[in-house]
Amino acid sequence: MISFLSIKNFALLESAQIDFSTGFTAITGETGAGKSVILGALAMLAGNKFGKEAIKSSAASCKVEASLNFNDSKKIDTLLIEMGLPECENGELIISRSIFRDKAQRCFVNGSICTLANLVQISELWIDFHGPGEPQKLFKTKNQIDMLDIFASNDSDVFQYRLLYKDYRKVLNDIDELLNAKKLTDDEIDFLKNKISQIEKFNPTNDSIAELESKFKIVENASDIFEKSSAIYNLIQDENSLGDIASKAYRLSCDIADVNELSASLSERLNVISVELSDIAESYLELSENSSIAPDEIEAVRNKMNLWLGLTRKYGNSVDSVLEACKEMKHKLAMQGDVEAYSIKLKEKLDSLKSQMNVIAKKIFKARSKSASKLSKSVVSLLENLGFKNPRFEIFLNETTEPDQNCQSICEFLFSANAGQDILPLTKIASSGELARVMLAIKTTLASADSTPLLVFDEVDANVGGEIGANVGAELAKLSSEHQVICVTHLPQVAACANNHFLIEKIQRDSSTFVEISLLENFDSRVLELARMLGSRTSDSAKLHARKLLEANLKNG
Repeated sequence: MISFLSIKNFALLESAQIDFSTGFTAITGETGAGKSVILGALAMLAGNKFGKEAIKSSAASCKVEASLNFNDSKKIDTLLIEMGLPECENGELIISRSIFRDKAQRCFVNGSICTLANLVQISELWIDFHGPGEPQKLFKTKNQIDMLDIFASNDSDVFQYRLLYKDYRKVLNDIDELLNAKKLTDDEIDFLKNKISQIEKFNPTNDSIAELESKFKIVENASDIFEKSSAIYNLIQDENSLGDIASKAYRLSCDIADVNELSASLSERLNVISVELSDIAESYLELSENSSIAPDEIEAVRNKMNLWLGLTRKYGNSVDSVLEACKEMKHKLAMQGDVEAYSIKLKEKLDSLKSQMNVIAKKIFKARSKSASKLSKSVVSLLENLGFKNPRFEIFLNETTEPDQNCQSICEFLFSANAGQDILPLTKIASSGELARVMLAIKTTLASADSTPLLVFDEVDANVGGEIGANVGAELAKLSSEHQVICVTHLPQVAACANNHFLIEKIQRDSSTFVEISLLENFDSRVLELARMLGSRTSDSAKLHARKLLEANLKNG
């Protein structure tokens, strides 16, 4: 969950530090007050595209920072390690992003600089947005089948299938390449063989290259190490040197140590210094003696380093890139051999992969078919609660034979809002309000299976009335038992269901306009805001209605 959000000079907001709690948080305010500033800040941390227009007009830069806490950070830590970023400390993830007017923007994760692409990847593990444009995700069949797989708990089987499919695509490419391969000349074949032999003879590994680089650094600095280590030894050990002076001072201190308590402790300190200097001198003597390297050894290290630098210039700056180049050259040579035999080998591998995928695909399709019926029934039940009189929600599934990214299934969500209407694909639904409620129903159904900790809803109650709004609020509250939920809303019936309530206000003065964010911490302040949403803060009837709404939800909560 997100526990803290800091925003500086973002849009109309000068500064805000927001502490978030678990459960359901409502964000309200007048139309145009800037309620979306919090959502914009979260989107900024999720890696969405923002330019200099995000910076407050009077500022040179803007910055958004958040603290996120995970009960179990293994998944996020695994991703961070893959990215070369620091792991979470005690399950806490710190993300920040700054945009400047005069230089490139910067992103940080746990104190280390990262890319915008890193933020996008990381965001998939901590936040899920559902705004006016988000229901469009439902139009994509890939997203539909992914939602079904979440409900069916197909993660491991789908992952295994897609690994095999990746290999399958690679073999298909190899076959295509084989059929269209250019015949190499004898000279070209000899050239490739020499290059392969050169890399294999060198046999680079990460450990051997690290050792080579360390030896090269010592070789190149051997004379400097010898001269300066010898000089340090002489400075400490020669007559009238540091060590000699310390030793003489210690002997003099011993003469008076027995008659003066302070002198005794000072004498002991001089002894420690004298012994330490002697030890340091011996260590530098040993360093100078060990830095003497035979000329032939120096030459061998230099030649090996030159050979390695030559390989990196041709094939890339890492061991992996050099070995990958060697692998590609071997592959190119292999395709010049017995084309027919190699083609048979590739086709056998293709058939084997296809057979393995078919077994897993059937298992996945069976699980999808079983779960599709359960998901449909659950979504219909929720849609009825969200104001649809006779909704129909079905999941069309069809099994295919050819391997593909969707594990050999065709999936499409179908919906009808009213009795007598044909059931159609979601793309045919015109009402954004209907789509938003369908998304909410699906998300609520998937709540226990979906591991994304933070769900953000932007006006999911759009185009619904008061009574239905109360049901929307109740479903969001139910959803918050499994996730942290943040919702921007215009409906008091929804806001009354929240555990926490933030008010966004736009303040306009003669020379400036800015946004303020405040937490409504007590019952009376929430009643006043709900009364405003119902019509007027000064209306007794609005305040009475607001009080009843809040009391009812606090009682139910």
